[in-house]
Amino acid sequence: MKTILKLLIPIILLSFFTTSCATTVRVRPARGVVVTKLHHPKIVVHNNVRYYRSNGTWYVKQNRGYRTIAAPVGVRVTTLPRGYRVVKVRGVKYYTYRGVYYKRSGRKYIVVNV
Repeated sequence: MKTILKLLIPIILLSFFTTSCATTVRVRPARGVVVTKLHHPKIVVHNNVRYYRSNGTWYVKQNRGYRTIAAPVGVRVTTLPRGYRVVKVRGVKYYTYRGVYYKRSGRKYIVVNV
């Protein structure tokens, strides 16, 4: 029993002091900011304009970069961004993520104004 305690106490102490306290903070660009690279963007064409969606943020191509914009109302997407929430406004069910509201229409979701 003593030998087990002699082995367990250093292991517990070592694991306690070596745990990481690091936190990950995601920073999203403000509206109007131009970024040079996007992480796995989804391309959505709406009214003959190519929109790029990456991590719930909407972009349009501008020269050699991508400018952040407000989500285009009426655009249809097949998937919602991770971290969306379900809300009810006046009895209607919407899905929201970072101020953008989506309404389900068949198998797709439409960006709407609420």
